Amino acid sequence: MSNTLNVDPADLSRDYFRAKAWRGHFRRPSVLPGFGLTFGFTLFYLTLIVLVPLSALFLKSIQFGAEAFWIAATAPRVLAAFRVSFGCALLAAGLNVVFGLLLAWVLVRYRFPGRRVCDALVDLPFALPTAVAGISLAALYAPKGWLGQYFADWGIKVAFTPLGIMVALLFVGIPFVVRTVQPVLENFDLSYEEAATTLGANRWQIFSRVLLPALLPATLTGFALAFARGLGEYGSVIFIAGNMPMVSEIVPLLIVTKLEQYDYTGATAIAVVMLMLSFAMLLVINLLQAWARRAEQRR
Repeated sequence: MSNTLNVDPADLSRDYFRAKAWRGHFRRPSVLPGFGLTFGFTLFYLTLIVLVPLSALFLKSIQFGAEAFWIAATAPRVLAAFRVSFGCALLAAGLNVVFGLLLAWVLVRYRFPGRRVCDALVDLPFALPTAVAGISLAALYAPKGWLGQYFADWGIKVAFTPLGIMVALLFVGIPFVVRTVQPVLENFDLSYEEAATTLGANRWQIFSRVLLPALLPATLTGFALAFARGLGEYGSVIFIAGNMPMVSEIVPLLIVTKLEQYDYTGATAIAVVMLMLSFAMLLVINLLQAWARRAEQRR
């Protein structure tokens, strides 16, 4: 009886939690009920929707042989289409980063009449059919359009040129940057800016050393999303691009053209190269995002 009374309660508590942790090492409770079933369904769904079509595309390209694949993928018209698609998508995504940051900053940091309307208009490219957007932009920037006539007076032709492709990709890509950066700005603690101000930092130093490191991962994410959307955009581009081979023809349109000509070898080869280049670009961007997060955690 005396031994029982002399036991330290702290030791009992420590032994209890140690035994509980030991049991939890072998049996970890699942966050979701039926995790094994839901995880299996997720893998099955991703395999069916994503992996099977992509695998079929690669297997189809193997059947044609290496020589036929190389000839179809390196034709001058194909290389020109790749330059147009990737060049315009990269430039448009870069410009969208700049203007998307400015737009998100205004929507978060300032209060003005019509702010909610402007905030809602940012999502318009998401809801607007791409064909409607393409027809509207082509009519607006045509040589005799509302805006195109003024550019024509300066000797600048927007519609039916690669510049028109840039305009279309800017339109469809801006919401991705705004919607990824905006929540970060809304949740950013203003005390960091106030502390930097009291320490004598100017506005540029506050932006470059306080705000930009926090916004960099979200900005890179918005850039990746805008770039991916621009790379695969079809409906809004074909109406304003002019679709001239070697000048303003994009890769998705060239694939459709090859299919209409029953050139399955050419269409498959272009699609495989497009897929591989897209994966490589997204991998680089994801690595940059991981680097930015690690750099932010070390600060």
